[in-house]
Amino acid sequence: MTKPLDISYTPTLDYGVAWEMQKQRVTSIDQGECHESLMLLQHPPTYTMGSQRHPEHLLLSREELAQQGIGLFEIDRGGDITYHGPGQLVGYPLLVLEGGKELDLHGFLRNLEQVIIDYLASHGIEAGRKPEYTGVWVGDAKICAIGVKFNKCRHHRGFITSHGFAFNIKAGISSSGFSGIIPCGIQEYGVTSLEDCTGLTFEVEEVAREIVPYFTRVFPYAAHWLR
Repeated sequence: MTKPLDISYTPTLDYGVAWEMQKQRVTSIDQGECHESLMLLQHPPTYTMGSQRHPEHLLLSREELAQQGIGLFEIDRGGDITYHGPGQLVGYPLLVLEGGKELDLHGFLRNLEQVIIDYLASHGIEAGRKPEYTGVWVGDAKICAIGVKFNKCRHHRGFITSHGFAFNIKAGISSSGFSGIIPCGIQEYGVTSLEDCTGLTFEVEEVAREIVPYFTRVFPYAAHWLR
């Protein structure tokens, strides 16, 4: 029987609120109190710094961040610094990965990349991976950043995932929030977006709804949209 997956879309959600929601849901999923879920949303302008902790990759001072209205969070996912903001679809899959030593955590990251690669292919965009980096690339430009935390279960044999992907949708995002950082600590490559690649206009909620069938094709769940 295919497991249910609760899916939600929120047009704008403060990063700190979303982070707390993830923590609470991870606990509830582990205790069997709610279904696994996929949170789809947009954040206000925010920089998040992962466990690699390279403050030198943030190019703005605290004063400049305050002047520009950009939040900064040091968080518990893997990876370096990245940007979240309007015009970007953020996805937080909160999924149970059951198993012992044979559990393939890297395989989960590759599957998450595959969801975006397959979706982009449906719009005629040839995307792929760079072996040395996590994420999805169109040529030498990153279109989707990925950073995940694997939370050790108390009531299952395995992990529950949190954090996830940040998929650039709207044109111009590369010259806005990303200009204040060295994204993921990668200096030699840039970033791009779905609109930049296609020359078409997309609404973020439209992409959120379109991407779910690609997600459930890679991760075999029965999607259930929450109101």
